Amino acid sequence: MNLEEKLKELPNQSGVYQYFDEEGHLLYVGKAKVLKNRVKSYFKFTPYLQPAEKLGPRIYKMISEVKNVDWIVVPNEHDALILENSLIKQLKPKYNILLRDDKTYPYIYIDMSEDFPRLEITRKVLKGSSIKYFGPYSTGARDILDSIYEIVPLVQKKACIKGKEACLFYQIKKCHAPCEGKISSQEYKRIVNEALEYIYNKSKLIFKLKDRMEEYSMDFRFEDAMILRDRIKTIEKSQVKTGMDLASNENLDVFAIKQGLKRAVIVRMFIRDGKLASSNHDYIKLDFVDEQSIVDLDEMYERAIINYYNHEIPVLPKEVLIANETENQEELQSFLQQKFNKKIPLNFPKAGKKCELIKIALNNCEELLRLDATKNHTTVYEELQKLFCLQRVPERIESFDNSHMMGQATVGAMVVWHEKFMKVDFRHYNLETNDEYAQMREMLIRRVESFEKNPAPDLWIIDGGSTLLKLAYDIIESVGVNIDIIAIAKEKVDAKAHRAKGKAKDILHYKQDGIFKELKLQPSDARLQFVQRQRDEAHRFVINFHKKQKRKEDKQISLLQLHGIGEAKVKKLLLYFGTFKEIKNATFENLKEVLNEKDATLIHKHFNNLD
Repeated sequence: MNLEEKLKELPNQSGVYQYFDEEGHLLYVGKAKVLKNRVKSYFKFTPYLQPAEKLGPRIYKMISEVKNVDWIVVPNEHDALILENSLIKQLKPKYNILLRDDKTYPYIYIDMSEDFPRLEITRKVLKGSSIKYFGPYSTGARDILDSIYEIVPLVQKKACIKGKEACLFYQIKKCHAPCEGKISSQEYKRIVNEALEYIYNKSKLIFKLKDRMEEYSMDFRFEDAMILRDRIKTIEKSQVKTGMDLASNENLDVFAIKQGLKRAVIVRMFIRDGKLASSNHDYIKLDFVDEQSIVDLDEMYERAIINYYNHEIPVLPKEVLIANETENQEELQSFLQQKFNKKIPLNFPKAGKKCELIKIALNNCEELLRLDATKNHTTVYEELQKLFCLQRVPERIESFDNSHMMGQATVGAMVVWHEKFMKVDFRHYNLETNDEYAQMREMLIRRVESFEKNPAPDLWIIDGGSTLLKLAYDIIESVGVNIDIIAIAKEKVDAKAHRAKGKAKDILHYKQDGIFKELKLQPSDARLQFVQRQRDEAHRFVINFHKKQKRKEDKQISLLQLHGIGEAKVKKLLLYFGTFKEIKNATFENLKEVLNEKDATLIHKHFNNLD
């Protein structure tokens, strides 16, 4: 069935549609109240099937590439919206706008029900009606918190309040020792209010830090001064400048988006009790546009709002303000109401103080785009995109490696890079298979299965050669995900890996126009060194985990030997069952298939005693 025939089969129901190119690559995922009407609106049917004339340059280009369409019918428009968002995050279509997943943003919080509360960081919604949240922060949460503890004598550690005598923090005047009753809860409350003022007024916090930094410099405490200097830079980077006070206690969330030449920027401002409590921004990659292309702001706001509010939110706003009118306003309001069981208006203010907030957000968008335009964007990421003909600039990268010793302690690891190594996102895998090919396959399949919870990156780096690269492409193509992949293998010299220091001539493998290719770069090439750095970190991470797991298995071997089972029999068991976990869970009858009845009895009793 060709595309025109398939378009005639579209139903008059709500759903999600997917466009594919000639090679079956996913181009775009969209939603529709009525699939038939929405999808057909992209096309002109006479004198032959072609893109509709009214389309913008980006969508016109996309429709020109469409050779197939599929759809999924759902009960209503709300379900279509949720499914569309899920598929975009999982599959990373070429022409959809992709935003960072906000669920990793931290909040600063304080539990005001405590006599001597502390400021702490969380990424979860905590129980308690007296908990006050500030955030979310894309950067600077830890720096803000550490800075406040540097200049305000709050209770410094959780354990301090439980102690019965004053500690070092009291002696160095960083705490008033409530543990010894040297300060009342009412006096301490004034200190808490001072700390909260620094959260609301980051300019005041920065001014205080600069004073403290100068004090440290005068006392020749240069390392401490440098720490404060770096904190100031991070806090300034995350700060939206506004002296506005709404003269009310309203909680408002503000979203503003502006498009640049190759990137757009989204600024989020979070007004709490009528004051700007926090803000953050993200750049949005627009790899599919040229200088004449204008991105659909309706689509951007939809992605931004659904992406942010699709998770648990510690503090719900009274109202969400957006900097542009959008056709999806009622639809997004409905999404918010169904998500939180509460009516949260979504408005575009045209006058008054709320309009002033919008102007501030847009001014910050313009300033961020201006600063972005002054940077040299010929980054290693763009160089990698050109070198390997990648679909998009690879900003978020996942690298994989696996390790074992004679089939023992078989493990895998994934490390994540997003401007730096994101150690909170690193993952270990205990693997069941024996050979390296099957181990990589098992690990990558498990990663693909987790895309719904943890969306796909821009690029995978595989420690291996062309065989493992082909394996990785087979796996992602089987589920229709758009990820670029490269592999890096050690050059063989006399059948051994050539790893001379400073002369590591690794071979890079990639895919271009359906053909698998290899490339050798000079050891001094920054692009090679970047890929090597990712591979080496994955290798370090997996080796450390392998050693840890092997120590556990060695301990199990020692325990079995103490109970009369020799090393040869232990190896025989591992060869048959694969892991100690399987040996432990084996029935007496299963064990008898490998060893004699006496040995099977010893092992069965040994593991039952461990339980």
